[in-house]
Amino acid sequence: MTLPDASSNPAGADRTFQVDLRGLVDLLSHHLYSSPRVYLRELLQNAVDALTARHTLEPAAPAGAFGIRLYADGSVVRVEDDGVGLTEADVHTFLATIGRSSKRAEQVAEQRGDFIGQFGIGLLSCFLVADEIHVVSRSARTPDAPAVEWRGRGDGSYTLRTLRASARPRPGTTVTLTPRADAGEWTRPTQVRALARHFGSLLRHPVTFSDGTGGTGTAVNPEPAPWARTHPTPGARSRALAAYGEEVFGFTPLDTVELDLPAVGLKGIACVLPQAVPAGRRHGHRVHVKGMLLSEQAEEILPEWAFFVRCVVDAESLRPTASRESLYEDDTLAAVRDALAERLRAWIARAAAGDPDLLARFLHAHHLAVKSLAVHDDEILRMLLPWLPFETTDGHTTLDAFARAHRTVLVTANVEEFRQVAAIASAAGLGVVNGGYTYDRELVHRLPEIRPETSVADLDPATLTAHLDPVDRETELAAAAYLARAREALAVFDCDVALRTFQPASAPALLVDSREARHERTRSQLAREQEGGLWGDILGALRQEAPRAQLILNQLNPLVRTAVAIDEPELARTSAEALYGQAALLSRRPLRPAESSLINRSFLDLLAHALRKDH
Repeated sequence: MTLPDASSNPAGADRTFQVDLRGLVDLLSHHLYSSPRVYLRELLQNAVDALTARHTLEPAAPAGAFGIRLYADGSVVRVEDDGVGLTEADVHTFLATIGRSSKRAEQVAEQRGDFIGQFGIGLLSCFLVADEIHVVSRSARTPDAPAVEWRGRGDGSYTLRTLRASARPRPGTTVTLTPRADAGEWTRPTQVRALARHFGSLLRHPVTFSDGTGGTGTAVNPEPAPWARTHPTPGARSRALAAYGEEVFGFTPLDTVELDLPAVGLKGIACVLPQAVPAGRRHGHRVHVKGMLLSEQAEEILPEWAFFVRCVVDAESLRPTASRESLYEDDTLAAVRDALAERLRAWIARAAAGDPDLLARFLHAHHLAVKSLAVHDDEILRMLLPWLPFETTDGHTTLDAFARAHRTVLVTANVEEFRQVAAIASAAGLGVVNGGYTYDRELVHRLPEIRPETSVADLDPATLTAHLDPVDRETELAAAAYLARAREALAVFDCDVALRTFQPASAPALLVDSREARHERTRSQLAREQEGGLWGDILGALRQEAPRAQLILNQLNPLVRTAVAIDEPELARTSAEALYGQAALLSRRPLRPAESSLINRSFLDLLAHALRKDH
């Protein structure tokens, strides 16, 4: 910024900011726009807005009478439109004043919603690829007004002159850029054509491109959006929408959901992904505003749970941010997000009611997304909860099939508990669902809302042990000495030892130990270590009877029957440690360092005993 001479401004007088245009362009390129390629989008946007104003001025003009023509041959990039054009006064007002938009002029204020741009800084994006912007324009509002030429330069200076009528016989505007050497990546003819197609494929005005090699140019947007076309049959329409989704996203949709919100002028499609996506991962959606591509990564258009679809939409009433690369978060966007979510719910409901094959394929790929929705949506819960797959003691099955086989459904708090008890519970005839995955435990507990005849309860270790058969008194007494030595050996792990019979007989032992019990024992141990200090007093005040783990030996297992008959104290102790270690490994929970050490030691001791016996 340049400070004016103090002598030219009396004390207290208002002063005017002096703008460093090069610094402003650098700010735009690094912080407002994501890439220099947006220069073409801004030029297209200005041309579209000029055409919109021309149609407002001449409403009787036939559709397609006014258009946009692009030209690029490697040395220049030119964008010409048949829009409303500019007078000399307009040029001073709108091209030479940063931040002012012609769309804010009073004469078009009422039609402001018809225009894409609202911030009046788009033309500056041309300085990302060129050092000079050359504009020739003739106004349609003032038919006898001469054509004007404006040249703006990156140092902040500009020139303006009046041209002969022959220089621009028809109303409209031509913007010409001479690219810098370092901007060739964005201004080559093939790139300009690709960018025009990328940003303007859904524009409602005809757009053509020419590279000077002959011909009248090729159409950038030869067809309207697929949802705006007529099709001979509903099946043909569905196939056309799916083909468009595949062209845009690169995958064949499992199905397409047509989106239509007349209140905000939104139309488009949601393409259902054919494969599962990681939980919580949100795909970006392609959002066009009045035909112009705004963003390819607009996550905010749909709620988080809808990560099983990707959308292409074109809207009239959504507001872009200043960079015109994302959406402004306001009440309109929130309402659109809710309405689109309702459309997806309705699609799921239709599939559930009338297309079981599609529903099965959808749930196979996206059951996690549906579970996340069912947690918060009672309607989806009632429709789909019975059909959702869960990991159970009967294998992976639907909750409906599992509930028919088990009037009482038990659910574990975590994956570790389920893996610890699954085989034993299945052999005992208990119906247990793995509640350790996201949403599963909460959903299983809501099953009685759908099937009142089914009861659901959390799996408690006591529930499982109650289903294990006790041994007879003589067997218990014969094993008493061994059980005592085993309890002594495992006391360091706060683990009790019991003898039961259960299926499968191939399982020698079951370690019943919940995560909560281990946490409580850890807290009690810490309290003992900190006894006497402030922290120890706090933990002591919270102290409860620490729950113990339980190693349940299976009397039906031949190895256990041999072990409980061991008379040698050290061998009995080692075998009990080995059985504990094997049961801990089968539980698939993380091992504590002391447990890892015990497993190694017991293995080596048993190996040494076997070698001594052989000799």
